[in-house]
Amino acid sequence: MLRKNRKLLWILAAVVLLTVLAAVGKRMGWWGQTPPLEVAVEKVTTRDLIETVLASGKIQPVTEVKISSEVSGEIVALTIKEGDAVRKGQLLARINPEMMAAALDRNEAAVNNAKSGLASARVRLRQLENLLKINLEPAYRRTARLYEDKVATQAEWEVARSQYESALQDVESAKEAVEGAVYLVQSARASQKEMKEQLARTNILSPMDGIVTKLSVELGERVVGTIQMAGTEMIRIADLTRMEVRVDVSESDVVRIKNGDSVKVEVDAYPGQKFSGLVREIANSSNASALPGTGGADQVTNFLVKISLLGDNQSPAEPKDQARTASTSMGAQRFLFRPGMSASTEITTRRVQAAVSVPINAVAVRDGEGQATDPESEGTSTGKNEDQQNTGNEEIDEVVFVRSGNKVLLRKVTTGIQDDKHIQILRGLRSGEEVVTAPYSAVSRDLRDGRVVKVVDRDQLFSGEE
Repeated sequence: MLRKNRKLLWILAAVVLLTVLAAVGKRMGWWGQTPPLEVAVEKVTTRDLIETVLASGKIQPVTEVKISSEVSGEIVALTIKEGDAVRKGQLLARINPEMMAAALDRNEAAVNNAKSGLASARVRLRQLENLLKINLEPAYRRTARLYEDKVATQAEWEVARSQYESALQDVESAKEAVEGAVYLVQSARASQKEMKEQLARTNILSPMDGIVTKLSVELGERVVGTIQMAGTEMIRIADLTRMEVRVDVSESDVVRIKNGDSVKVEVDAYPGQKFSGLVREIANSSNASALPGTGGADQVTNFLVKISLLGDNQSPAEPKDQARTASTSMGAQRFLFRPGMSASTEITTRRVQAAVSVPINAVAVRDGEGQATDPESEGTSTGKNEDQQNTGNEEIDEVVFVRSGNKVLLRKVTTGIQDDKHIQILRGLRSGEEVVTAPYSAVSRDLRDGRVVKVVDRDQLFSGEE
């Protein structure tokens, strides 16, 4: 009986011990839970952050003039070649002037003819005025007095009056003829002036100092003048001492850019070198273009941003004093940048010193209950305002996972600016805390508040993926 009671006590003690071990082990995560998730962590630190916008584009002159002929015809003279330096007013090309010269001769003859007509009209007016003053008006007055004195008959008086009134009308008509002849002379002279200008426009002159960056015509080629239609572009002249980079910036980034922002420029032609620039102009209107492969169904909206390149565009191979004494054969090879060169820009929009920050990969977006959002739409780090736009009225939080012993705690945060690696934390974290940074699948989807984790080295974490 004693043995049976002792055996029963041992069984009860074992059951109690197993129950306690089961409860403690479950609480400690020894069994009955998902195995610990291997993660990499980093400490929250303070650092200087620089927010930038990346964009690429082409280098172009700040000032470039496209020259077309105002008259149509054959190019009979071409005094420049591509790359030449030209001065304002210098002759660049000449259009065949023979037709314009012949037309000018006809206009000069028309002017002389109009002048002759005016002279004849004035002579005719003087003749009629003399006839009226010397003959008809005195005869009319004399006949009128005789008629009043009952000496002249009524028929004689009426004849004299009729001749006098007819002469008055002839004088007025002659005056109108003189005035019309004056207008004919003015019209002929205006046509002559216009034809002189047309003849002068057969000489194509440079409107500015600069370099011939493009020559689109050859000697003997026929061009269409801008008077008739759009016209043929003949020459481009640019001031290569002042260059700019023209880049397309997306609508989501352009709101962060302002005039005067500093820019770092990398030019494909000079690998490893960086040049300085400033944002000079931001377009007010967008230019929409179709996304590749969409057949025009989807469009991307960009804004043109012009960035002035700082410093001299003089090539190091050509000293400035040598360039000043060079002849007009100075070519584009004397300049660092040429129109059309490809360039990449990094526009600095904001700077924050001693900002509390974490790696971008440490920040995820979750719904109000801590559930992961659509990974395809969240990205590695997304601003709160943008998330709210994407999801309508659904509450979206930016969160990080803070290490606490062998667990992680979900912590809501407010983010600020970011660079290419780190993002500013405005509220929610303190410097020195540790946050999970990898793997991305864990931060964006797998981790939950209170999840048991195992911290490993980052290199060990990704060693199995190689």
